[in-house]
Amino acid sequence: MFKKIATGLVAIAATSAVALSFPAAASASGYADSWGPVHSKNHLAMAKGVVGVDWDHDSNKVRVNGRLYDLDRRTYSQGGKCAYVKFEASDFDHDWSTVYNRKYCGFPRYQSFRFVEHDVSSVRVKVCQINQHGTFPVKCGQWRYIYTAENE
Repeated sequence: MFKKIATGLVAIAATSAVALSFPAAASASGYADSWGPVHSKNHLAMAKGVVGVDWDHDSNKVRVNGRLYDLDRRTYSQGGKCAYVKFEASDFDHDWSTVYNRKYCGFPRYQSFRFVEHDVSSVRVKVCQINQHGTFPVKCGQWRYIYTAENE
């Protein structure tokens, strides 16, 4: 009986040692980090949120969650505008493309958003204002990086 227990403990110890010896890259890994606040040039629009990244071997899945705030208290007849956020992602060849944008009109509240991208090396965000029925953003802030694979 004692021999069976000892053999079982040795087997468990050996299995644990083998499992611990595999590199972390062999299994999925990930993290999450907050980003923002990011403002329009005139601080009348703002976005902030969380970016999460899951790696599995050589590919990744980037999840972006956030809130877009309309901080412009002026009426539209007074020149008030809506909040606008734009995200671009870069692939591993460093080609940028727009992956998500959102307009929100609703001072003083916010609107939640989320999106997922696969196999990207970087994600950046820019916050602007836009006319209620317009399609051209104005008063844009600078691009802000919220994720870069090079930092991992």
